[in-house]
Amino acid sequence: MLPDGHRSMITTDDGSSLAVFTAGPDDGPVVVLAHCWMGGIKIWGAVARRLVESGHRVVLWDQRGHGESTLGDGEITVERLGHDLQHLLAVFDLEDVVLVGHSMGGMTVQAYAAHHPDDLASRVRGVVLAATAPHSGLLKVRPRVANALLGDRRTAALAKREPGSMGPHAHANSVRATHEAMLEASGSARAGFLVAMGRMDFRPKLANIKVPTKILVGTRDRLTPPARARELHAGIPDAELQVLNGYGHMLPFEAPDVLSEAITSLAARPGAT
Repeated sequence: MLPDGHRSMITTDDGSSLAVFTAGPDDGPVVVLAHCWMGGIKIWGAVARRLVESGHRVVLWDQRGHGESTLGDGEITVERLGHDLQHLLAVFDLEDVVLVGHSMGGMTVQAYAAHHPDDLASRVRGVVLAATAPHSGLLKVRPRVANALLGDRRTAALAKREPGSMGPHAHANSVRATHEAMLEASGSARAGFLVAMGRMDFRPKLANIKVPTKILVGTRDRLTPPARARELHAGIPDAELQVLNGYGHMLPFEAPDVLSEAITSLAARPGAT
């Protein structure tokens, strides 16, 4: 469950309407949270509550094609998500922020760094990358296959599936919330971003992240395994790697206290940009 907050909409240059949620004190340290593929702002509920309770201001948004956000008319790419993040930071005039990305949200942060390095340098004081990767270790999927598996015609069938397990650290309610978020994403977004993630490779631009960075990964994460986290750690100059024994991919649900501690340590660190 999200903390009490305010909802608004912003529009991108290709016609996507992005649903934004803000909560916490206006003068609190700002944390921007980017969610995963087939997720939504509710994925961050446990972390957002902890941050608001400790005096932080949180900004979340449904990534395009997810939740209440529309897909827009542009090509479906991870790079486009990075542009969306830059647009959100500009519209809300956010500075001295900690950027946090889980899975595809972490790829969003990397895309932002790759294409808007000067903006990152002027606005961001720290980065947290949770259960994510600089390139896809997954089998690259053709668009036709992705649509057959996850497109709009598959929504009814996907709804009938029992939610899967996320391991011993996730509550049953979190498993259900993940399943609900998948169904709230459009079929075009589910399929399109699966293809897009298979085509990305941000390794050449990781050095653009020149702020303190914390990387978290679970030993049981099969989607973005520790090997991908080590590549991030090797490519980002001021990065710390934390491997969580026994944890899986959905760290916002499985390890909200660990994530919140990583975020608040960067928000409290002296030497803001």
